[in-house]
Amino acid sequence: MTNVETSDYGDVVLFLITAGFVVPLFRQWKLSPILGFLAAGVLLGPSGLGALQDVVPWLSYFTIKNATSVAQLADLGVVFLLFSIGLELSWERLKTLSRLVFGLGGLQVAICTAVIAAAAIALGQDVTAAALVGMSLAFSSTAIVMPLLADQKRQFTPSGRATFAILLLQDLAVAPLLVTIAFLGYRMGETFSPRLLLAFAPAAVGLVALVVLGRLALRPLMALVARAKSEELFVAACLLVVVGAGLVAAISGLSMSLGAFVAGLLLAETEYRKEVETTVEPFKGLLLGLFFVSVGIGLDLSLLVAKPLQILGMLVGLMVLNGGVIFVLARLFGFAAAAAAEIALLLAAGGEFSFVVLHSAMAEGLVEPALGNAIVVSSTLSMFCIPVLAAAGAALARRAAASAEHPSIPHDPTMTPRVLVVGYGRVGHLVAEMLTAHGIPWLAVDRTPRQVEEARLAGHEVLYGDASRPEFLQRCGLETALAVVVTMDSPDGTEAVVATARQINRDLPIVVRARDARQAKRLYSLGASDAVPETVEASLQLSESLLVGLGVPMGLVIASIHQRREDYRKELNDPNALGGRARSLRGE
Repeated sequence: MTNVETSDYGDVVLFLITAGFVVPLFRQWKLSPILGFLAAGVLLGPSGLGALQDVVPWLSYFTIKNATSVAQLADLGVVFLLFSIGLELSWERLKTLSRLVFGLGGLQVAICTAVIAAAAIALGQDVTAAALVGMSLAFSSTAIVMPLLADQKRQFTPSGRATFAILLLQDLAVAPLLVTIAFLGYRMGETFSPRLLLAFAPAAVGLVALVVLGRLALRPLMALVARAKSEELFVAACLLVVVGAGLVAAISGLSMSLGAFVAGLLLAETEYRKEVETTVEPFKGLLLGLFFVSVGIGLDLSLLVAKPLQILGMLVGLMVLNGGVIFVLARLFGFAAAAAAEIALLLAAGGEFSFVVLHSAMAEGLVEPALGNAIVVSSTLSMFCIPVLAAAGAALARRAAASAEHPSIPHDPTMTPRVLVVGYGRVGHLVAEMLTAHGIPWLAVDRTPRQVEEARLAGHEVLYGDASRPEFLQRCGLETALAVVVTMDSPDGTEAVVATARQINRDLPIVVRARDARQAKRLYSLGASDAVPETVEASLQLSESLLVGLGVPMGLVIASIHQRREDYRKELNDPNALGGRARSLRGE
C-alpha cells in the first residue's frame, strides 16, 4: 500500500476548511467572500499565524506551509476568471454599449494609467515601470463590485450599467496587456529588431491556431458531449476546453489566461454558453478563492509597519486619483453628480488584475520587487474599502434619485426582461411563435441537442441547458423575466423547474403544461400561477367543436367553455376539492 504523507495535503485541507467558514460567514454579513479569502490568506500566511508558530508551535497546523505550490494552483483561478469573462461577452453587447465601453471605459483606463504613471515617473521610476504600475492600478475589482451591485439591485441603473461598461473594458484590456508584458520582458536588454519580432512568431501562430480550431471544433465537441446526456462527461469537456486552451497558449509562449479568454469568447457565440458557464462556476469560485488566499499569503505586512505613511499614502492617492478621473469623465458623459460619484466610489479601489499584472511585471524584471510589493499591499487594502465606498455611493444615488441628469444609454439586449420558455419542442415552439407575433421578447432553453441545433439554424435564440438548476435559471435572467412558460414532456422535470423558479422569484408568473389534472394539482402546490392539463383542454376543445357543429351560437359556446375552464382551475387550486369532479379531473 502506498504511503501517504499527510503534510502533502495539509494546505489543501486547510484551504477547504477556510472556504467552508469564509463563504457562508461573509455572505451572511452581505460582504464579498473574496475579502474573506484575502483576510484568510493574511491570517494563514507568514505575516499572520506563521509569525507566531515559533512561540506557539501548535499554530503550525493552521498555517500554509508551501505557499509556492498553492500559488501555482491558484493561478488557475485567474485562468477560469478570464474564461468566464470571455463567456459573458458578445458582439451584440459590445456594439450596444460601445459608447460607454470604448468611450468612457477606454478614457478611464488611458487617463488613469497616464496620471498614475506620471506620478510614478515624478517619484523616480523609469517609463516602462511607471506605465505598468499605472496600468495595473487603473483596474478595478470586477469580482467584488458586480456582486455588490447585484445585491443592491442597482446593476440595471444608469450608474450600474456605466460601472459594468468600464469594468468590461478593463477586463478586455487584461489579455493584450499580459502579452505586452511578455513582449517587453522577452530577451530584455536586446535592442529592437525584426529578429525580436520573429521570436514571437510561435505565439502568433498558436493564437491563430487556437481561434481557427476553436471555431471549427468547439461547437461540434459540445454538441457531441451533450448528446451523450452525461453530466460527468459535460463537466470533463468544459474543464478540457479551459485547461486545454490555456495549455495551447502556454506552449505557444502566451499566458494560459489568454488562451482561456479566447476559448470563452468562442464559446460565447454558441448555444452552450450558459450551461458551460454554470458548469465551470464552482471551479472558478473555488480556484479564485485560492488565488486570493495566495495573494493574502504573499502580502508583506511588515511594509505596513515599516512604512505606514508610504503605504497609506499610496492607498489614499490611488483612490483619489482613480475616483477623481472617473467622476470627471462620468460628468462629461452626461451623468448626474450623484450617479458620477457612485461610479467613482465603486471603481476607485484596486482590483484582482492589479495583482496579476504586477506579479507578471515583477517576474519579467520590469518592476522592482520592493515597489511592486508595496503597491500590492496598498491595492489590497483598498479592496477592503469597496463595501464602504459602495454603500456611500448607493446612499448618494438614493438621495438624488429624482435627478433626471442621465445620458441616453442604449438598452443592452442581453439584459432585456424576457419570457423564458423552458422546453422548445412542438408546444414550446408554438408558444414562442405567438410571443413573437405579439412583439414580446423571449428566450428558450432545452436539453435536447437536436432541437437546440435546429432552432439555431432557423435563427431562433434557444440555449442548451438544465433549467432545473437555479444557477442556470439565474444566468438566463429569471430574476428579471416577464414570465416563465414550462412546456417540457417530463413530469418530474417540469415539477423541478417550477419549484426552482418559484423559489428564486416569488412574484413571477409561471404557466405550465401538465399532462393531466393530477399533475396540474401538484404544480399548483409547487407555485405554478397557471397549470394547463392537456386532457382537460382536449375535452374542452372537443366540446367546443361538437357544440358549434350542433348549431349552438359561437358566443354562447365560447362563454360556456371559458366558464368551465375557470371552474376547473378553481377546483385544481382547492386542496380540499375531493369530490367526484375533482377525482375525475385527476384521472381517477
